[in-house]
Amino acid sequence: MQLIPNIIFAILLGVGVYFFASNVKKLIRNIKLGKDLDRSDQKSQRWSNMIRIALGQSKMVRRPVSGFLHVIVYIGFIIINIEVLEIVLDGLLGTHRLFLPILGKAFYGFLIGTFEVLALLVFVSVTIFWLRRNVLKIKRFWNKEMTDWPKNDGNYILYFEMVLMTLFLIMNTTDVHLQQSGTGNVISQFFVPLFQNISFEGLHLIERTAWWLHICGILVFLNYLYYSKHLHILLAFPNTFYANLKPKGQFPNNKNVTKEVQLMMDPNADPYAAPAEDEGEPEKFGASDVTDLNWVQLMNAYTCTECGRCTSVCPANLTGKELSPRAIMMKTRNRLEEVGRNIDANKGTFQDDGKQLLGDDYITQEEIWACTSCNACVEECPVNIDPLSIIMDMRQYLVMEQSAAPQELNAMMTNVENNGAPWQYSQMDRLNWVNEE
Repeated sequence: MQLIPNIIFAILLGVGVYFFASNVKKLIRNIKLGKDLDRSDQKSQRWSNMIRIALGQSKMVRRPVSGFLHVIVYIGFIIINIEVLEIVLDGLLGTHRLFLPILGKAFYGFLIGTFEVLALLVFVSVTIFWLRRNVLKIKRFWNKEMTDWPKNDGNYILYFEMVLMTLFLIMNTTDVHLQQSGTGNVISQFFVPLFQNISFEGLHLIERTAWWLHICGILVFLNYLYYSKHLHILLAFPNTFYANLKPKGQFPNNKNVTKEVQLMMDPNADPYAAPAEDEGEPEKFGASDVTDLNWVQLMNAYTCTECGRCTSVCPANLTGKELSPRAIMMKTRNRLEEVGRNIDANKGTFQDDGKQLLGDDYITQEEIWACTSCNACVEECPVNIDPLSIIMDMRQYLVMEQSAAPQELNAMMTNVENNGAPWQYSQMDRLNWVNEE
């Protein structure tokens, strides 16, 4: 009978880890639907970015209030989860406070005391986050793309964290052995009077209930991440590592266009030569669906925190235009998830569903052409997401595959082709302005 709780715990842990691993496998599969892209250069700079931005939260604290609170939650999330290791071992081995005799009373008390202080700070911080979202109603949390699910998702995470921190403190408060030892109970000791009229057996029952709910809540939270914007907890590190290191104003050249230009500039090239047989069908110019994007862009979509900092600095959005960089990333993730479900439903192959990322189903042309390509969204993102790269790839598709550029842009490109300049003057008249008084 004594082994039954251990067996139940092992089963719960196994199920939780299994579903988490399945979600991670699906996540990797979906990201790999993107085109290949080599981001293995400048490794030292990439490691530096990951440590400074993802681990060090350097871009978060640009906005001091939310940044400072986020740092508290982030540190609490990392450090308090050290306690999870002890809980897992206690659950599997049937022990209680396994690390106490191993680490010694003094050091163990220091750890538990640190956990309790952080638990209280995290609870206060997420409460303030909840108030900012739901009472103060900070504008960027209420943009039109923040429909029921995105808004609720943010609140669900806050509730999760509040409950987990509360359960942790209740667990410590009702642990008679911990309270009597007077070690590490720097916060929980103040809650002991709330349970002073309860018997020893009752306290033990409350402690065990809080313990089980705490670890079950962590396993549920772990598996909820895949469906939530809080997937950035895991993906912020690879996302900052593989972020674009080139200057923000530098756009990549399309290799097919580059090849054609080089051929035109080669005086020895035969303009009438047939293409080589092994070249195959040329790739699509730009992107119209998620499979046309590269794998880093798809990882960007999964990493998006939906914080809205990008949209809050977007000049197009600030002037009332349809574009929202956050919406671009959210729609990309939604379409990628739809493609993933299609593949799952069709035994590993994608069946055309008549939809694509670019169009009325997801991202409209109006959004794409509203972008000023200023890179404000890229600069502002706390985890180095690049919405502009997706926008520019879609523009390339519209121009080079669909000839669907705005009239003003088409006129400019026609003038460049015919006159060598954006203006509608012949090349013979281009210097006439010097004679004007």
